[in-house]
Amino acid sequence: MAKATCISLLVVVALATAASAQLSATFYDTSCPRAMSIIKSAVTAAVNSEPRMGASLLRLHFHDCFVQGCDASVLLSGNEQDAPPNKDSLRGYGVIDSIKAQIEAVCNQTVSCADILTVAARDSVVALGGPTWTVPLGRRDSTGASAALAISDLPPFTASLQELVDAFAKKGLSVTDMVALSGAHTIGQAQCSTFRGRIYNETNIDSAFATQRQANCPRTSGDMNLAPLDTTTANAFDNAYYTNLLSNKGLLHSDQVLFNNGSTDNTVRNFASNAAEFSSAFATAMVNMGNIAPKTGTNGQIRLSCSKVNS
Repeated sequence: MAKATCISLLVVVALATAASAQLSATFYDTSCPRAMSIIKSAVTAAVNSEPRMGASLLRLHFHDCFVQGCDASVLLSGNEQDAPPNKDSLRGYGVIDSIKAQIEAVCNQTVSCADILTVAARDSVVALGGPTWTVPLGRRDSTGASAALAISDLPPFTASLQELVDAFAKKGLSVTDMVALSGAHTIGQAQCSTFRGRIYNETNIDSAFATQRQANCPRTSGDMNLAPLDTTTANAFDNAYYTNLLSNKGLLHSDQVLFNNGSTDNTVRNFASNAAEFSSAFATAMVNMGNIAPKTGTNGQIRLSCSKVNS
């Protein structure tokens, strides 16, 4: 009996270890050694052509991971793409499709769309002058997507500090992770409809900044007019986002709540005064986010096309 019990315990331990340690930075070193360089070259070219694309690819990864894990569900046509948080807002699908086609040409059905998106997010940050980090690989792609989860799990631009903390905690991410990942708004642009309420109705906003934004975001029109999330260095990945918050120049409501006499004020001050501290925290948070519920082993599939499941 003792021997049988010992063997069964070993099996349980082995299964648990396999389940928790399947992502590896060297996952494609043998099966597709060119994959990482193909992704980097394509992302660098796309960002050089249009700096905003770096923020778009980073946001695609975030919107993927927060809905049923980092499984490329957001890349499937329809479903999540048509959900209110994503529709007419997410972009960069064509860049990922192009990368996938290039990789398929050299390594057929080997590299997942989920991994391509994760690496592309990292390479986008690097292309705009931000930090790099080692990306664990081995994710597989989902065979379904959920518009309902996109609505319930993606924190809205109207979120309070507590709602942000709760949304990230639900995904196993800490408050520090949340504040660091919000720093992704040091790049990219937002649509007028997402910040109109703040620039006309909120009081914890620099008046000159609000007036400047109102010029291109009227009260009743121009919903899709764009403004940089970071007016200081719009196309550079740095810590200016946090400096802006100290001056009440956060563009979105969900930005400024990070610095509004609340529990995250000191973290914002720290990141504003210490660029290296922010870079380190952001890299850590990105790895943590990339580890949200990945499909591995025999779960999911390696899609041949990122926009549809294999037939």
